[in-house]
Amino acid sequence: MEIIRSTKTQIDRLSVPSEILEDQELQAQAPSIRPARFADYPGQESVKQNLEVYVGASKKRAKPMDHAILHGAPGLGKTTLANIIANELGVPFVATSGPAIDKAGDLAGILTGIEPGTLLFIDEIHRLSIKVEEVLYSAMEDFAIDIIIGQGPSARSVRMDVAPFTLVGATTRLSLLSRPLLGRFGIQERLDFYEPEALVKILFRTAGILGFQLSPTAAFEIARRSRGTPRLANRLLRRVADFADMDDLSEIDRVVADIALTRQGIDAAGLDRVDRKILQIMREQYDGGPVGIDTLAVTLNEDRDTLEDVYEPYLVYRGFIARTPRGRVITSKAMDYLRQLP
Repeated sequence: MEIIRSTKTQIDRLSVPSEILEDQELQAQAPSIRPARFADYPGQESVKQNLEVYVGASKKRAKPMDHAILHGAPGLGKTTLANIIANELGVPFVATSGPAIDKAGDLAGILTGIEPGTLLFIDEIHRLSIKVEEVLYSAMEDFAIDIIIGQGPSARSVRMDVAPFTLVGATTRLSLLSRPLLGRFGIQERLDFYEPEALVKILFRTAGILGFQLSPTAAFEIARRSRGTPRLANRLLRRVADFADMDDLSEIDRVVADIALTRQGIDAAGLDRVDRKILQIMREQYDGGPVGIDTLAVTLNEDRDTLEDVYEPYLVYRGFIARTPRGRVITSKAMDYLRQLP
């Protein structure tokens, strides 16, 4: 780890926006890594402001908030926002996921056991089966569920009332939700990738909670390589802290951050080894595209869903890949980036 000390004089101080330098005070201790209130949640300003209105209106009317769907790439804070909504409303929070609800009876058991006003959060809601969705329709609209008792000619339908509740669904694949289910969500909000300034605030808060000393330049270096994703930013912070601890450094500075992130294959553009491999294969084997996602998945030996959910959104967001009716193509920006690689 002596390389960290020897490199200190070789890297010039990074130019950091002044507002980031002022955020160093956010290293103060906080009760939890996951924010509990809107005031502690940096970024996603338009979404946050809208949700504050919906929560405030619900409290003013003393009625459950309308059902909400939160969609966007993984790690952007959908689960955190659902927790915050429940905390701001002052109601119980019950969480589950689409794959965990295997049959309609599972959902019925959850719904019949909740208290009035409960916020029910279903992660990966696009993975609910059709039969489960059909039970959910009447529960969302009428706060009642229809259960079939018995089999064959003796089977009969029984309607059971459930306590009024708010359903918050989260998905990375909004297009996979059926139209009847999507139409029952009165609130639909999309989460976008975070700007580095918002991620810096998150990193300072996390560093304070975990007891790390983090310099503003290090926070900005981690933030700009975190693919606009808080979950990844917090994960990278822990790994950078490991490098600092091994070299007995009292503070995580930009040099440590640069070395640790480079060792993990994450470059200054925030791209990792798989990102670079995707762009290189598209350029070298498919002349820059267009190429289908299934073809890319086979060539890379990666799952299609992983490419679509994890890698492609950020590459499209950064302007390295464009999606066309004929397939994916790399852009001139990506070609310039690839020319600079060693």
